[in-house]
Amino acid sequence: MSRVVLNGLEFHARHGVYETEAALGARFVIDAELHWAFAGIPDELGAAVNYAAAYEAIHEEVTGERHQLIEVLADRIARRLLRDHPRLEAVTVRVHKPFAPLPGVFRDVFAELTLEQAGRQER
Repeated sequence: MSRVVLNGLEFHARHGVYETEAALGARFVIDAELHWAFAGIPDELGAAVNYAAAYEAIHEEVTGERHQLIEVLADRIARRLLRDHPRLEAVTVRVHKPFAPLPGVFRDVFAELTLEQAGRQER
């Protein structure tokens, strides 16, 4: 299977359990892998999954409704991409929260979800 990857999409949003997260917000980084068979397609946008439209859908999901859990945000993004782009066979979405309120030194915290179009099975 082929894939197009939108990597490192950064947004300011207010997701999290704590009220300070709702008030101040933080940086969230999204990776989305769009899996679909594009070998041999014609060189025209109508034959492809429009990754600019995928970016806009991700932007709307991240900056729209507030969620306490990044796991829920990953699920919302994945389901939206599959719904909006029927050519997709599967998506993998990672929601990174590099400034999560943890009491130690760390590089990143992220939730990852893979959903398939047919039957929408999780991995």
